[in-house]
Amino acid sequence: MSDVLVIGIAGGTGSGKTTITRKLVEKFGDEVSIMYHDNYYKAHHNLPYEERAKLNYDHPDSFDTDLFIEDIKKFKNGETVYCPVYDYSIHDRSDDVVEIKPTRVLIIEGILIFQNLELAKQMDIKIFVDTDADVRILRRIVRDINERERTLESVIDQYLTTVKPMHEQFVEPSKRYADIIIPEGGHNLVALDMVLERVKAHLSNSK
Repeated sequence: MSDVLVIGIAGGTGSGKTTITRKLVEKFGDEVSIMYHDNYYKAHHNLPYEERAKLNYDHPDSFDTDLFIEDIKKFKNGETVYCPVYDYSIHDRSDDVVEIKPTRVLIIEGILIFQNLELAKQMDIKIFVDTDADVRILRRIVRDINERERTLESVIDQYLTTVKPMHEQFVEPSKRYADIIIPEGGHNLVALDMVLERVKAHLSNSK
């Protein structure tokens, strides 16, 4: 039986998932590895940029979740994993990979990681970060313009046509599979302390 503690962190776009992930890494450093579901978007090398930009990236079918599950199982088995890398500026998978060496704690992050029940089964703790929609869209606008080279118009258009409806159809309903729901993400210090203590206990017990 694997002694890897797998923590799933889900929630809508801009909800604060990464803040919680970052706090865990700050606290436990090299004892924590992270795998992002976003890196497992399917490759679309055969489509021109204009067509790739129109795809619905918030639907479960846009991810190669089978490969993601396979890599998580390898990690839990003590194997080094080579994750694909997704390049948001070109809407396609890049040629790079990220080497992830086994550690005793694995964080899995993504908007839809509880939606696939086979994927959800891989997790020991499932955390859903619950943040108001108006806060999430503002964070997404800032992130996509500053980090992903998007225009304001494209971010708003994508939000209204795919992000919001897919959130309501898939992300929000997956909240019922969570073990812990954290309002306001990384700003909820009480909930964050509980998660940090759980990880600390795991690391102490598995030494």
